[in-house]
Amino acid sequence: MMEHKNFPDLETDRLLLRNVNNGDVDFIYRHFSDVRVCEFLYDEELFVSRNDAIEFVVWNTDPEEKGYNRWVIVKKGANQERIGTCGYDNWDRMNNIAEIGYDLWHEYWGQGYMKEALISAIESGFNHMKLNRINAYVALDNVNSMKLLEKLGFINEGVYRDKHLFRGKYYDHYSFSILKRDWYGYLRGKLD
Repeated sequence: MMEHKNFPDLETDRLLLRNVNNGDVDFIYRHFSDVRVCEFLYDEELFVSRNDAIEFVVWNTDPEEKGYNRWVIVKKGANQERIGTCGYDNWDRMNNIAEIGYDLWHEYWGQGYMKEALISAIESGFNHMKLNRINAYVALDNVNSMKLLEKLGFINEGVYRDKHLFRGKYYDHYSFSILKRDWYGYLRGKLD
């Protein structure tokens, strides 16, 4: 198995985050063909075939070489149930900036799983990718995602106008970011 220096597998109390692989195709297809999961994902059409999922897995293969990844979020336990994904994209190595994205199967919303996964992913971005800034873009109506980012110490910097063209319409997104110094301040505040 290939060593992932910038995008290692991660572990939290309840979760494993591991880079997507061919064994995940059925999960990826089910996940990204679900209307509730994809409600605010304006950068991708709903998956309509297993082939869409295969392309997603291939796209996210070799993260070290490509400079972006997608972790499958796996719930620890006997079933090793896959419950979502998260990962980095648009890595600007010159300025140490990347964009984080995430999605969770609807049955697990509101249970703290994504917060747990993102804490680990953010920590990894600052430590392994040597990021200074992490961006996150959220559809204006995606209130739960905004609340999650704010809980994690992200700052809403305003509206990124017409971020995505989706089905003939442009969608504005909130532009969130967290800097490395903000993150360690956030963690200190949680530990005090």
